[in-house]
Amino acid sequence: MNLLNDSIPGLVKKIAIPASVGTLFQTLYNIVDTFFAGKISPEALSALSKSFPIYFIIIATSIGVSVAGTSLIGNSIGENNKKNILYYFSHIIIYGLIISIFITFLGLNYSEKVFYLMGSTSEVTNLGTSYTDTIYYGSILFILVVSLNSLLHAEGDTKTYRNVLIISFFLNIILNPIFIFGFLFIPALGVKGIAIATLIAQFVAFAIILTKVILNERVKEITKEFFTIKFYYLKNIFFQSMPITIAISGYSIAASIVFTFIGMSGENAVAGYGAATRIEQVVLLPILGINTAIISIISQNFGAKYFDRVKQTYFTSIKYGLFIMAISGMLVYFTSSIVPSFFSNDPEVIDYGTRYLKIAAFILPAYPIFFLSNGFFMALKKSENAMIINLLRNVLVPILVFYLAMYLSADYNNFFWLWAVFQWALSLLLLMFVIYFMKYRLEKSSGVT
Repeated sequence: MNLLNDSIPGLVKKIAIPASVGTLFQTLYNIVDTFFAGKISPEALSALSKSFPIYFIIIATSIGVSVAGTSLIGNSIGENNKKNILYYFSHIIIYGLIISIFITFLGLNYSEKVFYLMGSTSEVTNLGTSYTDTIYYGSILFILVVSLNSLLHAEGDTKTYRNVLIISFFLNIILNPIFIFGFLFIPALGVKGIAIATLIAQFVAFAIILTKVILNERVKEITKEFFTIKFYYLKNIFFQSMPITIAISGYSIAASIVFTFIGMSGENAVAGYGAATRIEQVVLLPILGINTAIISIISQNFGAKYFDRVKQTYFTSIKYGLFIMAISGMLVYFTSSIVPSFFSNDPEVIDYGTRYLKIAAFILPAYPIFFLSNGFFMALKKSENAMIINLLRNVLVPILVFYLAMYLSADYNNFFWLWAVFQWALSLLLLMFVIYFMKYRLEKSSGVT
C-alpha cells in the first residue's frame, strides 16, 4: 500500500478491514471472559463488569502510546525523515516502559477504593481486585505490545496485529476454563484465573510482534545510538500521548458514574448492563477499524502536506461509519432480548441487558462522528483537541446526565435516554467543529501559510 497515492476509499477498506477483524477477536476475547465469569456466579459477572473502569486505565495508556507512536512515526514517514522514524520508534519503547511502571503503581494501590466507590459489596470487591491486581502486575506486556506495533500501524500494516489478536482469542478459550476451574496440577483460581489467562496471551502477543518488528527493514538500520535517551523525542511523545491517555481515562470516570447509578437498582442490573455492553463493543468494531485506518492515512498525508487527501479520508470514513452504524442499530434493537441470555440465565439480569440494548440501538449512529473526529485530530498531532473532546464526553456529559437523572428521579431506562440525547448533541457539535477546522485552520496547523 502507498498511503500517499493510492485511492482513499480503497485504503480505508484495506486498513480498516484487518483492523476490524483483529478488534473483533479482541472483543470476542472479552466476551469469553464475561461468559466464563457468568458461569462462576452473578457476583463474579458483576465484579468483572465493574473491573472495566479500573482495567481501562491500561487500555487508555495503551491507546495513548499507540496513537503517539503511529502519528509521530507516520508523520516522519510522510516527511521521509529516516532519522526521526527510528528515534521515535526507539523512544516510544522507552516511554512505554516508564509509563507502565507508573500505572502499575496506581492500579495496585487504588483499585479496591474504586470498587467501594461504585457501591460494590465486599464479595464483589474481593473478586474484582483479585482480577485487577493480577492484570496490573503484567501491565508492562500490554504497553510493550502497542509500543512495538505502532511502527507497523504507521506503515499501514494492521494484518500482523489482527493475526495476534486472533491467536490470543483462541488461547483464551483454552486457558480460561483451565485456570478458572482447575486442571491436573493447576488449582481452581476463579476470577483470578481469567486474569492469568490474559497475561499468558499477552506474552504470546508480545513475542509475535517483537519478531515481526525485528524483521522490519527500517528497524534493521537501528543502532544503540537511537536508544540513547533524548529529551526532545520523549517530550514530543509525552505531549502527544498523555492528553489522549488522560482524556480516554475519563471513560473510567464515565463508567464509574454509570455503574454507580445502575448499582442503585442492584448487582443484577450491573451484571445485565455489563453483559449488554460486550455486544455493543462488537457492533462498534468496524468504527474502531476505520479509526485505525484514518490515523495511519491522515498522519502520512498530513506530513506530506496533501491536505485534500486528509479531508477526503475524514469524510469518506464518516460516510462509511454512519451507514454501518445505522444498520447495526437495527440489528441490535431486534436482537436485544436474545443477546443477554448468552451470559446469564437469571431473568432479571437478562431483562436489564435487554432494556439497555433497545436504547443503545438509537445511540450507535452518533458514535462514528465522535470516534473518527478523535482519530482525525490524533493523526494531525492535535492531541489537545482530542483531549478536550474526550473530557467533554467522558467527564462532563456523565456528570450532567447523572445529576439530571437524580434531579428528575429517573429510572434505569430514562437514565439511558438522557444519555442518548447528550451523546447525539455532542457528536453533532463536534462534526461542525471539524468542518470549521478543515476550512480555516488545517493548512495553518502544518506551518503552511
